[in-house]
Amino acid sequence: MLNIEALSVAYQGITVLREVSLAVGEGEVVSVVGANGGGKSTLLKTVSGLMKPASGTIEFMGERIDRLPPHEICRRGLIQVPEGRQLFPKMTVEDNLEMGAYLSEARRKTTRSMERVFDLFPLFKQRKSQMAGLLSGGEQQMLAIGRALMSLPRLLMLDEPSEGLSPLFTANIFDTLKLLCDQGLTVLLVSQEVERSLDLSDRAYVLENGAITLEGASSDLLKDDRVRESYLGM
Repeated sequence: MLNIEALSVAYQGITVLREVSLAVGEGEVVSVVGANGGGKSTLLKTVSGLMKPASGTIEFMGERIDRLPPHEICRRGLIQVPEGRQLFPKMTVEDNLEMGAYLSEARRKTTRSMERVFDLFPLFKQRKSQMAGLLSGGEQQMLAIGRALMSLPRLLMLDEPSEGLSPLFTANIFDTLKLLCDQGLTVLLVSQEVERSLDLSDRAYVLENGAITLEGASSDLLKDDRVRESYLGM
């Protein structure tokens, strides 16, 4: 579904990504792991059209998208859950979810999508009139995922979904992602939660200092001495 070839991105004259290539097949869960500052968020922002590449190409479903504006990329079904959640804190839970169904196709299916989100997160059905800013950090992250699902993603990208969360909420978030993946959703996950990400995903890439240094089956990377020493403390 997603194919990135030799992608380089610069920000204020500094190269942030260097010749990055990766692919995500339909139905796959692919993780991009690595230390903070390695370029992971820049990668997703560039795929979403929020940053422009200096060179390289990005294709989605066989179509080149690196020259498209963000709303056109969303229209094609490539949806991002941003780092920091980026909710509308003074709007209700229900209103935040409805914002996810902004595109015309998603808007026609708002009722069905809302029920799906309520099935996934029953708490929100009870609190749909509550202001999003009054939710806990973990609940806000779940709401951000729910809002993205309202957009009917063909490929869901998540940027550090467990950032700043307690171990309990982190476990809940990854349990939710596993459920969505088991339902067939294609996912590109960026996270510093290396072990959980590799457990969840089919394949993974290690991004360090703007470049891919390792890639392969997640089960193989979990056994790789470099990964175990650098990221798992083993």
